[in-house]
Amino acid sequence: MSEPGTPTLDQLKVFLTVVDVGSFAGAARQLNRASSVVSYSISNLEAQLGLTLFDRETTRKPQLTEAGRMVLAEARRVAGGIDSLRAKSKGMLQGLESELHIVLDTLLPEERVVDALTSFREQFPTVTLHLYVESLGSVTRLVMERIATIGVAGPLVSLDGIEKEGIGSVRMIPVAAPSHPLAIAEENLPGAGREHVQLVLTDRSTLTKGRDIAVVGTSTWRLADLSSKHMLLKAGIGWGNMPEPMIAEDLLTGRLVKLEMPDSIGGDYVMDAIYRTDSPPGPAGRWLIQRFKDQA
Repeated sequence: MSEPGTPTLDQLKVFLTVVDVGSFAGAARQLNRASSVVSYSISNLEAQLGLTLFDRETTRKPQLTEAGRMVLAEARRVAGGIDSLRAKSKGMLQGLESELHIVLDTLLPEERVVDALTSFREQFPTVTLHLYVESLGSVTRLVMERIATIGVAGPLVSLDGIEKEGIGSVRMIPVAAPSHPLAIAEENLPGAGREHVQLVLTDRSTLTKGRDIAVVGTSTWRLADLSSKHMLLKAGIGWGNMPEPMIAEDLLTGRLVKLEMPDSIGGDYVMDAIYRTDSPPGPAGRWLIQRFKDQA
């Protein structure tokens, strides 16, 4: 055939279900259709495109051909676009949300949180707000599991079905109590941080499993919340990176000091507003995201 035809959305849906389930029979059960109907839909899709999508002869289970893998990527993109369109249309039809569940990264500066939520209450007095505070991958997990509609998350790998909008960053700097050896030393050579306990914020989700962010110490204490890390740092137990706005007063009063370390100079912790592609925020949620973006 010189030109491929136009597949239907239903054909793409059947194709994606076969791939996700791993068999024609399983797809038939999930779609509540006869196996012959599923097979017929795939055959019609292949005829429309002029491509063989599954290898049905050399394996017991249908395996994607090279052409099938290409079509899979495009089919997911099309299906995702349709889901996004339907979700946004649903949001417009429903109007203003009656309640909004949001989850914020614990590293988001306090003044930004207060500004956004105070303004939100004034703008939307009838919308009930449910607030969660988590760290690292736990923010994304709550959005993925639909516990929260909107999240403010730190840097993570891109995930299918999750949309991201940049809202700025927070400066992270290495600090310790003035009595700590790293603070007393006239000069810290590369690798000095490895000789002392580093206090590290741990991820209660599995999304950053195997990944350490800004960890150089070989001896670490893993803490579940930022306030505990802050407390131990001031007590002289270890060193670690902290958001600069949170410890500004400690630096002024000398309770903490900024460390000069060649292998840990701090940096920007980039943040994004995130939400599910199939469940975008309504008017109140969109307003809140824009508020965070305006702050940046």
